[in-house]
Amino acid sequence: MIKNKINNVILYATLAFAFVGCSEYLSELPDNRTLIDSPDKVSQLITAAYPDQDYALMAEIMSDNADDKGNISSVEQLDLQLYQWQDSNLEERGSPVNYWNSCYEAISQANQALASIEELKNKFDLSTQKGEALIARAYAHFMLVNFWAKHYDVTTASTDLGIPYVLEPETVLFKTYKRNTVQEVYDFIEKDLTEGLSLVGDNYNAPKFHFTKDAANAFAARFYLYKGQWDKVIEHADRVVTNPASEARNMVAYGNMNLTGVRMLYNSVDEPANLLIISTNSIWARKHRSSRFGLSVDKIRPQLFTGSSNPFKKNWAYDTYRSNQYTYFTPKYNEYFKYTNESAGIGFPYLAQTMFDKDEVILNRAEASVMLENYNEALNYLNAYIGNKTETYDPNTDMLTDTELQEVYPVIPNEYTPSYSLNDRQTLYIKAIAEFKRRQFYHEGFRWFDVRRFNLSITHELDNGSDIVLEKQDLRKQLQIPLTAQSGGLQQNPR
Repeated sequence: MIKNKINNVILYATLAFAFVGCSEYLSELPDNRTLIDSPDKVSQLITAAYPDQDYALMAEIMSDNADDKGNISSVEQLDLQLYQWQDSNLEERGSPVNYWNSCYEAISQANQALASIEELKNKFDLSTQKGEALIARAYAHFMLVNFWAKHYDVTTASTDLGIPYVLEPETVLFKTYKRNTVQEVYDFIEKDLTEGLSLVGDNYNAPKFHFTKDAANAFAARFYLYKGQWDKVIEHADRVVTNPASEARNMVAYGNMNLTGVRMLYNSVDEPANLLIISTNSIWARKHRSSRFGLSVDKIRPQLFTGSSNPFKKNWAYDTYRSNQYTYFTPKYNEYFKYTNESAGIGFPYLAQTMFDKDEVILNRAEASVMLENYNEALNYLNAYIGNKTETYDPNTDMLTDTELQEVYPVIPNEYTPSYSLNDRQTLYIKAIAEFKRRQFYHEGFRWFDVRRFNLSITHELDNGSDIVLEKQDLRKQLQIPLTAQSGGLQQNPR
């Protein structure tokens, strides 16, 4: 298949400091390389312009979603490094290095697709392919800058170190890259995203595996939320969700399904709320249950998933399952194992993971309304949302108010301190929305980004009784640039 050929020759022709094998690709004559000469080949090229490794493992274990469950026989080195916020240079599934490489591989694919589209522009109409490639390139850079750089702060973004924004395919073996500032990275993302939105389409055989108009607008809503442009968040969110009560993921209905059914549906194209699903080479389906660090019996589970943390004091509609006496998990993942040698029992684990869904759009929309001090509008969205997440919810009597929110999510001085100012009422709502997100997206890695953007402090307890603290402005919230990238000339993050 053309995709496999491209994976071998073009996919790895990316940042020279990050990958090996470029020399083999670059030593070939152009005539020996796969020729991209048709719309179908361009489209197949773009299918690999999405990161094929997951970030959920590292983001979850670094966040306050993780607790030391203890008494688990083995502790993997990567998990321990992440839980203690140590710089890791392990190159394995779920590691920062692996995700960094995967994002730049995806960017390389997008750039090659865009170059081929430019070459073929007088022969074919490739506008929708160009739109998808631009948005995919923007997305991979967005994820990189939000792991390896400081969160966007309008007052410092022009001097904060970002990541290299790569705009062209690799044509030389050793190319020198520099770190753009966070502002430059965001400007590039916005340019790609804006142009891509004007071009991207919906005509795919499997649309939820591509950036469609809805998925692209969901990305735009997240991008502008992180940038603090609240009107833009609302503009793009309203293009995706028009009736939040009926479009939010119905977790109450999930409660009527068995464990297998929930796993099969949650990240599938059959779930109406899902907007973009990416297939990743991942072991997270196993690790989210088996890692020593995660949903603990005594702390995280009662803190998040019992009725005491529900504004109406009713049971949440999130089912949690106990895999042994020490650990719980919420069912979301169904691993597909692709055998390369069935008799030897070896192959690769794959996982479908939802990158954008309507729940996030609804909550992002509510957060933007809060920042504009449109509290009634925010409450309308939050009431519509929580009705799908609460068992025995009664819309006639169960209505969120400031009093109920304050009782469950009290405002604590100096807890939520983003780069922009919040009054007490905004803080109350922002904390409640962040807590709603924390439950809905548990095991998915989203909480880490809220830890960063709200400057939350985290304490990780160890089973031996000691505590480790990640302070509000802790430099470890920016992952360290991989050693291979540093050896190629990229400046490391300060420690």
